[in-house]
Amino acid sequence: MGARFIPSFCLRRLPCFWNRKRDLASASKMELNIQCEELSASRWTELISSMKTSKTVRLDDCSLSASSCKDIGSVLSTNQTLSELTLSNNELGDSGVELLCKGLMTPSCRLQKLWLQNCNLTDACCKNLSSVLSTKQSLTELHLGDNKLGTSGVKVLCQGLMDPNCKLEKLQLEYCELTPDNCEMLSSALRTKSSLKALNISNNKLGDAAVKLLCQGLMDPNCNLQSLHLENCHITAASCGDLGTVLSMKPSLIELSVGENKIGDPGVALLCQGLLNPNCKIEKLWLWECGLTPASCKDLSHVLSTKESLTEVSLIGNELRDAGMELLCQGLKDPKAKLQALWIRECGLTAACCKSVRSVLGTNQTLRELHMGGNKIGDAGVEMICEGILNPNCNLRSLWLGNSELSAACCRSLATVISTKQCLTELDLSNNSLADDGMKKLCEALKHPNCKLQQLVLYDIYWSSEMDDELSVLEESIPGLKIIS
Repeated sequence: MGARFIPSFCLRRLPCFWNRKRDLASASKMELNIQCEELSASRWTELISSMKTSKTVRLDDCSLSASSCKDIGSVLSTNQTLSELTLSNNELGDSGVELLCKGLMTPSCRLQKLWLQNCNLTDACCKNLSSVLSTKQSLTELHLGDNKLGTSGVKVLCQGLMDPNCKLEKLQLEYCELTPDNCEMLSSALRTKSSLKALNISNNKLGDAAVKLLCQGLMDPNCNLQSLHLENCHITAASCGDLGTVLSMKPSLIELSVGENKIGDPGVALLCQGLLNPNCKIEKLWLWECGLTPASCKDLSHVLSTKESLTEVSLIGNELRDAGMELLCQGLKDPKAKLQALWIRECGLTAACCKSVRSVLGTNQTLRELHMGGNKIGDAGVEMICEGILNPNCNLRSLWLGNSELSAACCRSLATVISTKQCLTELDLSNNSLADDGMKKLCEALKHPNCKLQQLVLYDIYWSSEMDDELSVLEESIPGLKIIS
């Protein structure tokens, strides 16, 4: 039987993905979580009643419209316990948001988090949202991604953001058609809004000049930003000098993503200069699809072996090849390296680098997640990785090997790991030709009392109907095990 295919771009964008199923009934009476459901009139009446007592309401992709917002606005004005509202992927439109804002503006509303991603909004709704920002001090998170707010809309939004009454901590404006003209006001907001901790303006055509303006705001003493996402913002290595300066002088900035920008090796070299500064306290660094080659890995290896605060690095989609991975492994084997998660999917790796990976796994006790899918490491490479995991020093919890040209031949080694290494709780083997022979070995390992696996991901693997039945029985019989296919 076949399993659902997950596009590579979905895996590339995020550090992890979860199979989120529709929740018709929440485990908690204080949480209403509905997704991807066509709501009848009677069902909607039932949900409105539940909303009146819920602390969290999530109604993603439920075909809601502006008419639904009148009821939700009424809930906002009366339910003082409601702290989180998620309405993403609904055709609310500007008129719907206007109705929501009326509820948000009532004194009794205590909402803290609002998600309106992909809700067909334009600049016309930004005046209402700006009024909410300048009035509602309880609101700390606003997510507006995938809406055509444009230059004029974001300028109006920034006016509310800069109001002294605004206490926003997280602002997400990804895919909002921002332009370089917006960055001067965003820079001013960074200077004045000390409460702002996270800013995501990815997937907007900003360019180097705009990022330079942002960096001026970031350098202000009043700025306390901790997380900055600039993915696919049309920046080059020219921006990396400014960002490197920010990193070297702003210890508050602990998360930086410049993925899908062609900064290349020269850009990474400039970033690394800032990363190596003692003032830099970076924890998460995302450099996926940045046009990097093995030449970048020498600088990055030095960062890995020096920057003890660094716990997560993504290098997905860069042609690092085996030579680059060898350099990274040298840094990871240093006792000062404290990395917990490494993403090196689709990096042109083969089995030739797996001996060094095995050595890292046998010595580095902090590494918890290793994402190596999309590389041609094959059975021989996986067998070396398994040897490293079996080392007593290895504390790996999550291993992702999807699309790695594996066959049933490596499943005996994987089965040994599953049945022996109790720290391993997550394993992805998607899009590999394991067949029934390999799956049988894995199933036997899952039955072992020492197996503590909680999630086994098997997308796009083909097996017989008999094997499908066996996997279903296993998932039902083993407490805590989730087989995703």
